Amino acid sequence: MPYERIKPEHLRTLLERLEANIYEPVAQLRATAWVTAEPVAYEARASGRRLELAPGDRWGQLWDCAWFHFTGAIPASAAGKKVVLLLDVNGELCLVDEEGTPSQGLTNINSEFDYALGKPGKRVVPVSDSAAGNETIDLWGDAGCNDLFGRYRSGTLKEAVVAICREEVRQLYYDAEVLLETAERLPEGSARRARIFRALYDVSLLLADLADERVAKARRILGEQLAKRGGDPVLTISAIGHAHIDLAWLWPIRETIRKGARTFSTALRMMERYPDYVFGASQPQLYDWMKQHYPKLYDQVKARIREGRWEPQGAMWVESDTNVPGGESLVRQILYGKRYFQQEFGLEMKSLWMPDVFGYTASLPQILKKAGVDYMMTQKLSWSTYNRHPHHTFMWEGIDGSQILTHMPPEDTYNSPAAPRSIAKAENDYLDSAVSDRALMLFGIGDGGGGPGEEHLERLAREKNLLGLSPVEQETSARFFERLAEHRARYQVWRGELYLEKHQGTLTSQARSKRFNRKLEKSLRELEYAAVLAQMTANVPYPAEELEQIWKEVLLYQFHDILPGSSIKRVYDESLARYASMLERVEQLVDISYEAAARGAEGKIVFNSLPWEREEWLNQDGQWHYVHVPAMGCAKLPEAPESIPAVRISERERTLENELLVVALGDNGEIASLFDKEHGRELVQPGQSANRLRVYADDGDAWDFRQDYRQMGGERLALRRVEAYSDGPTAGFVLHYAYGSSELVQRIVLTAGSRRVDFVTRVDWKESGRMLRTSFPLHIRADSVSCDIQFGYLRRPTHRNTMWDYAKDEICAHHYADLSEPNYGVALLNDCKYGHRAADGELDLNLLRSPSYPDPEADRAEHRFTYSLYPHSGDHVEAQVFRAGYELNVPLRISGMKLEAAGEDAAADASPSARAPISAELAAAAARDEAMGRSFLLPSHPHVMIEAVKRAEDGYALIVRLYETAGTRLVTKLAAGFAFTGAWLADLMEQKLEPLQAEEGAVTLSMEPFEIVTVRLERPQLRH
Repeated sequence: MPYERIKPEHLRTLLERLEANIYEPVAQLRATAWVTAEPVAYEARASGRRLELAPGDRWGQLWDCAWFHFTGAIPASAAGKKVVLLLDVNGELCLVDEEGTPSQGLTNINSEFDYALGKPGKRVVPVSDSAAGNETIDLWGDAGCNDLFGRYRSGTLKEAVVAICREEVRQLYYDAEVLLETAERLPEGSARRARIFRALYDVSLLLADLADERVAKARRILGEQLAKRGGDPVLTISAIGHAHIDLAWLWPIRETIRKGARTFSTALRMMERYPDYVFGASQPQLYDWMKQHYPKLYDQVKARIREGRWEPQGAMWVESDTNVPGGESLVRQILYGKRYFQQEFGLEMKSLWMPDVFGYTASLPQILKKAGVDYMMTQKLSWSTYNRHPHHTFMWEGIDGSQILTHMPPEDTYNSPAAPRSIAKAENDYLDSAVSDRALMLFGIGDGGGGPGEEHLERLAREKNLLGLSPVEQETSARFFERLAEHRARYQVWRGELYLEKHQGTLTSQARSKRFNRKLEKSLRELEYAAVLAQMTANVPYPAEELEQIWKEVLLYQFHDILPGSSIKRVYDESLARYASMLERVEQLVDISYEAAARGAEGKIVFNSLPWEREEWLNQDGQWHYVHVPAMGCAKLPEAPESIPAVRISERERTLENELLVVALGDNGEIASLFDKEHGRELVQPGQSANRLRVYADDGDAWDFRQDYRQMGGERLALRRVEAYSDGPTAGFVLHYAYGSSELVQRIVLTAGSRRVDFVTRVDWKESGRMLRTSFPLHIRADSVSCDIQFGYLRRPTHRNTMWDYAKDEICAHHYADLSEPNYGVALLNDCKYGHRAADGELDLNLLRSPSYPDPEADRAEHRFTYSLYPHSGDHVEAQVFRAGYELNVPLRISGMKLEAAGEDAAADASPSARAPISAELAAAAARDEAMGRSFLLPSHPHVMIEAVKRAEDGYALIVRLYETAGTRLVTKLAAGFAFTGAWLADLMEQKLEPLQAEEGAVTLSMEPFEIVTVRLERPQLRH
């Protein structure tokens, strides 16, 4: 046949025929299963419900577990032949050795997966390259009734047989597959393409039957084409085996532990068969689970790591979300992650491994650099909806100017089939091929784990240097990045956040998890400070071990499919219970620490863990007190004053007024007017109202909602009643709303002397497919909004001039989002929300959404949260808005007791404390009652925040983490109210960098814009 008439689709039938004839079943295995609802140990494997199974028999429901026992014999007719077992329990299965140690993972053939990337099933178990005949088969396996993606796919036994493997047919199949795909991607009319097609066509004619001699001849024919080598490469592909494992997603955490065992054991077996194979796996949490649950498997992994063929990857404890976690959480992700790999394997991680995270905060480059991490790998930006990220290899620059060499595999997947089409896509799509001669390929089955199968490794064996394709080398990602870095001066710079134009719903979904995460981050900060204080003042042991345990569990729940809200219901049922337990324990330890620190003092003591003095009204046991507490210090709780300034309230006119602000509500409960008396400014846009609570149709899933939701119109909540109240220095209105089957109760609070209007909210939410938002159309003209992010702030446009602007309609902010003119602005503060919108003078906050997938009950629950409007003079830097955000989130403490008025925990039953300077008489009285003297730590510059005070991980030194908040260069003194023997600048791994000179108990620090500075203060007298 002429070459032009040879069609690839005709040759595909050859592949199908070869594949169908690789295995020949010769005997049935007996399959017995013991089924349990949850996993049981190998020693208890026969404790479940016993079933004798034949192919087609059902053995379980979704998430059921079972120990399978396969028994049988190799027939005598198979003597001298290669023998395998074919096992498919229509779920995930991990075979074990005689001691119960995982030996090989298997996956059902019909597992859900993108089949364009490959076939996920693993069912072949090697037995003997040359059987003697009559050998006994006796195998145990631990099964889960779920596939790679957690879904229930019938739970029936599909296959359990002894089979002969025709090895030459198997090899011929991969010969033909690689050559056919290579030819299909060569230009029409090329000689190489024509000759491959001709060879494949000749082989198809030869294989009228699959007799051994014909198969051997066919391999010789194709071998000629496989032997042809390429010339000097323009691009070299570095390939490493990978199995991205989501630590929870469409399955619970307990199943992830078993996925790890299946994946790791499979990788070990593949290494025995393929000497060139290099495999990598990330996430110390996963390794630690293997160490705890499968210690002998873990020892095998350690041996391969020492050999250099198994690469631990990534610097974080888990592949964390980076939008929602706080700055110190991201530091601890790296601190615990890098320390684990260093302690366990003696390896320092130099790269951040983040293939699947939903966008990357602009604070991350500095965090990485200061932790000794030089590189980052991701591919998720390829998912963006409107704009294509312009680079695959680039220097990523953060808000402080730090740069990280970043690479995105140009194949745009971490599930590469390692096929010729993979190499061709990398060649054709690599956006930086003009300046880079290397690209990374991550091959294997991921998300649900599993990793590479034989098909990946057979292809790679043929693609090392095949004419028509770029060469492929199997090597570690560390080696790849070292080579990539040789030409770093050529790469373009991307400045600011890496915003993913997709998955904005994850800034709001599963709001209770996000609230717990915020509360625990703040409580852990409080505990570490209080524990250091208690140790120094009362010699109370520092709870280092318990702190590490709690931190690591908090970090686990920051995984990019848990904290963002994109996992199944069971994940949240379990994590919410654990969150509540951890928060209760942390608060208990805070109480114990402050009680110890206050021991011996007369009366109740108020503690302030923030690095500036605070003047606030506090409600303690029904009595109001005005306190003045030094920065990072404490003061005696003063007596309740005889007279308290009141906020004027008119129930008839629905107005609130203090010395600074007048708030007027309209008939619908929205703010019709917010007037700044001091500056003579009306803050609500003409003809508009503020705090507009609206419900929008939201038919999205946990990840996404329609970007045009506003065009469909929002529905108002029905205002049922309004109640006015006055309590000491506070006054306000309690608004009762209804929507559908849901109720919302909101207390709008104004405090004497305060510029903050608080919206203390409780919602009993029962809606489905709906999103609740509030918006504040402000009489402020600003082209950008300043958003609080980790260790600084980021400015984003408030216009929609370009598609890049339009794509960033939903944006992430932590404590505040601020719109400011040069001399005046308004900030929207919050205590547990992250999804914001800022456009045309309007600040909007996403409060709740209730998608039905993957959790059909997501956020149909009771919620408590507070947001606040904070008008101020000057821009947000001059007004020190960052302090207002911290004060809303970090309450004062009284002798270890969390104040009733310190946050939204009291929801509609109390208002937050308010920073409020009042009369000189009260202020003087408060100052006279100051106790406990100086500040524990005090930065001299107002733009410096102390984010963490803790004991060092490796000794008794004190670690103080500061950052510059305003984006300026400054010099500050850090004064300590205690003695120390030495001071050092340190990196984020707490390693000493350079000594600091101390004068009169203070060190001087020069800080760059948004710079994170870690100070290590040596204190050998800390004995616990």
